[in-house]
Amino acid sequence: MVHFTWNECAVPDNVEIKQVYGVVFSEDGRIMLRIEDNRYKLTGGKPEKNESYEETLKREYREELNIELEDIHYLGYLFVEENNRKPYAQVRMIGKIKKVYENRPDTDTGRQYQRFLARMNNTKKYLGYKDKAGNLAIDAAIVLANQKYKFEMVSDTENLI
Repeated sequence: MVHFTWNECAVPDNVEIKQVYGVVFSEDGRIMLRIEDNRYKLTGGKPEKNESYEETLKREYREELNIELEDIHYLGYLFVEENNRKPYAQVRMIGKIKKVYENRPDTDTGRQYQRFLARMNNTKKYLGYKDKAGNLAIDAAIVLANQKYKFEMVSDTENLI
């Protein structure tokens, strides 16, 4: 069984960071989700050697969705405890979409994902997290994004792009 705990502080030095994922916002306050195997997901991945959280997030969004990010901020981390494994961290960031390029296959896997802009208040429904921690991270992302980005207009539409 896997247990997640949400933390809005820096990752302790003795905890390995296995993933960096982003809750990324459009100019009109919608959240970018990736559709993979008919499931909605955040985008991110494993940090490469000597890569910052921000660099990891930018690279993953470019590789998987061909989207350029800007104005990235640290949000917190999920502390992950799994059976018979050393606990580790999954970092969460927020960012803004700077530019959306033509959709193309992931440069690593060759798979092409659909890109979906969801309304903020529908994001948790689409992601369908069963644990409280994942939902707390989404709530924290929305609060921080509203503070940092000060959305002038928030769209009430959702669509594939």
